[in-house]
Amino acid sequence: MTSSTKSLYAGHRFPPELISHVVWLYFRFPLSLRMVEEMLAFRGIEVSHETIRQWALKFGQAFANLIRRRLPRPDDKWHLDEVVLKIAGKTHYLWRAVDQHGVMLDVLVQRRRDRKAAKRLLRKLLKRQCRAPRVMITDKLGSYGAAKKEIMPGVEHRQHKGLNNRAENSHQPTRRRERQMKRFKSARHAQRFLSAHDPINNLFLLPRHLMPETDYRAERTRAFQAWHDVCGIKLAA
Repeated sequence: MTSSTKSLYAGHRFPPELISHVVWLYFRFPLSLRMVEEMLAFRGIEVSHETIRQWALKFGQAFANLIRRRLPRPDDKWHLDEVVLKIAGKTHYLWRAVDQHGVMLDVLVQRRRDRKAAKRLLRKLLKRQCRAPRVMITDKLGSYGAAKKEIMPGVEHRQHKGLNNRAENSHQPTRRRERQMKRFKSARHAQRFLSAHDPINNLFLLPRHLMPETDYRAERTRAFQAWHDVCGIKLAA
């Protein structure tokens, strides 16, 4: 374990192996805090749901940032889409960008669905990816075209609802978590959770239906190894 990961776990009475496993369970699967608590209790490990919440807050984004730096560079075709989120009775919009393989590029929760909101997303994407895409694919919302003219005028823009199924399908895991969590409590809560949730899921985003079982298992083993490396966990030989 490196000195940075040692300092990350400093002050915790539970071992890093348990903490990293709990964080993986919570962000990888649509489980509530109390579900994770009960799964641990079944194994004889007494950890409260509040402790699990604190671990998710502290370690989730830290692990997600490390994963983002380790993963290969996303491809140059971006799919952008936005869906409605009801938060505390008010309408918000979850803007998301993925590449053509479904790898999450970024998410942004905003109150508006206009040109200004689309520009914020594009600026955030350019800052994170450090390059413009070759092609940008969206639905027919006019805000995308207006924002692209100002931020990325040279990028090819295709607007067609049928072409954007990749981005629309990428919202499904978020919808499952939203139902499990009885909706997000605030825009900040949604942004914070999804910013950690999506990169962690990118690591385990394996096209199982496109590869033989042996290849899938090998890729899954590599994903597990990468997760343990990110968490600073040394597996027993």
